[in-house]
Amino acid sequence: MASAAPLEFDVVIVGSGAAGLTCALNLAETKRVAVLSKGDISAGSTAWAQGGIAAVLEPGDTFESHIDDTMDAGAGLNDRQTVEFVVENAPEAIERLAELGVPFNPGETVSERWHLTREGGHSARRIVHVDDATGWAVQEALERAASAHPNITLLPDLVAIDLITERHVEAKGAPRGCRGIYALRRSKRRVERILGGATVLATGGASRVYQYSTNPNGSTGDGIAMAWRAGCRVANMEFNQFHPTCLYHPAVRNFLITEAMRGEGAHLRLPEKDETTGAVTAGDRFMHRFDEREELAPRDIVARAIDHEMKRLGIDHVFLDARHLGQDFVEEHFPTITTRLRQLGIDPATQPIPVVPAAHYSCGGVMVDRHGRSDLPHLYAIGEVSMSGLHGANRMASNSLLECLVYGQAAADDILRSELPEVSAQKVRPWDESRVTDADELVVISHNWAELRRFMWDYVGIVRTDKRLDRARHRVRLLTSEIEEFYGNFRVTPDLVELRNLVTVAELIIKSAKLRRESRGLHYNVNVPDTLPVAADTILSYKRAR
Repeated sequence: MASAAPLEFDVVIVGSGAAGLTCALNLAETKRVAVLSKGDISAGSTAWAQGGIAAVLEPGDTFESHIDDTMDAGAGLNDRQTVEFVVENAPEAIERLAELGVPFNPGETVSERWHLTREGGHSARRIVHVDDATGWAVQEALERAASAHPNITLLPDLVAIDLITERHVEAKGAPRGCRGIYALRRSKRRVERILGGATVLATGGASRVYQYSTNPNGSTGDGIAMAWRAGCRVANMEFNQFHPTCLYHPAVRNFLITEAMRGEGAHLRLPEKDETTGAVTAGDRFMHRFDEREELAPRDIVARAIDHEMKRLGIDHVFLDARHLGQDFVEEHFPTITTRLRQLGIDPATQPIPVVPAAHYSCGGVMVDRHGRSDLPHLYAIGEVSMSGLHGANRMASNSLLECLVYGQAAADDILRSELPEVSAQKVRPWDESRVTDADELVVISHNWAELRRFMWDYVGIVRTDKRLDRARHRVRLLTSEIEEFYGNFRVTPDLVELRNLVTVAELIIKSAKLRRESRGLHYNVNVPDTLPVAADTILSYKRAR
């Protein structure tokens, strides 16, 4: 098949969520921007975010309080200057969204502009939201603005495979740096070159490396894996946040029950069997035995508490009980959740909700500075794909969309200040398929995908041990060998690209978990339960690792 001519832009952004679209909109006045998505433009994690966005927006709350809460949730591993940078830019980011038409819930009194809720780890009400579907409202507003801008080209159904660097350029002695990406166009089953003077990774996290996750299927660590293969450092990959309350239901395995429900007073309870009827309902509360903040403790504490009780009692789930809040309150504050649960036969106003923890957010990722710059010249990483220093060992609720907005702006500002290399003069080699054929047995991909997610859940989950990590390392090495052989012999498919990235990310998580000889934040190892006096990032270098 003849190679297609490369597509050329000033900036190529991989990922069409809050981070990618924010960056694109801030570049588009003077730059030609491409925004790629491997599925539909709206299919990323942003649209799934329920809770809201944290910002200091009312009298009595302070930047210092938001900073301290974030540092406390992050178990001391946060970079304080980064936290200050993000928190202090939060109100302006919220204003920009309001100007784009995001319909934040209005305040309940004349003096309150917006209704603010509270979530775990926050010492004040500072979560601005749109009912319980904030992410969708943000995505819709950003997407509408991007679609209308003549300098922004939205490219759905393009699966990024690898970054284009100097080693893909025909001329010898080309300077080090990123030139864009190779991407598989699904409709034509053809790998194309998307070139840019700067490339921005906004690809989200890697929670789909686990069997149970609240994330969309596309959260397969693509940006982290591509940046790693291109020589960038990654950090703190052992810190995987498990959301405490994912719906436990046989037909729906990734429906999140927002943190805001606990913030508004819902209780976690143990299941209790009625000896007369045999029915299982909500029994005693238990969070007071684990933390004085009870249901408002940071997510890592709540998730471990639930995990502990499930293992101790041999139960499949616990209950989140909002019945005491009243039907009107539940329906008004959580309309999306209420509608979906009722479709599944659960009325949250009159019945407790069965919940379990599930993989939710990757706190580690590609190392970046306060401009979103990675180790590779002209390559940026923003949002969940990055390790900016904001989250530390545990992300505080509703700081994730905030990071996307602030770093989307910061990366765009830096690109606008920079002198970008010309891409048209660079002779980037086409994708080479001369030595591969179509795969004969795709069952290899589906089998390895299932095996990877299962052992990551069992061995590298909420609570870890040295022995489990060793077992996981042995298995991931076998899978890596099998997948690399498969990748080298057969044409790429979307599933193969994602599996290759997942196994890379799994190896990075296991390697990082084994290197951390303490328990801190989201990483809890039974063999080293204490926390060391000095917090230090776990930094992996590609060259050293190989």
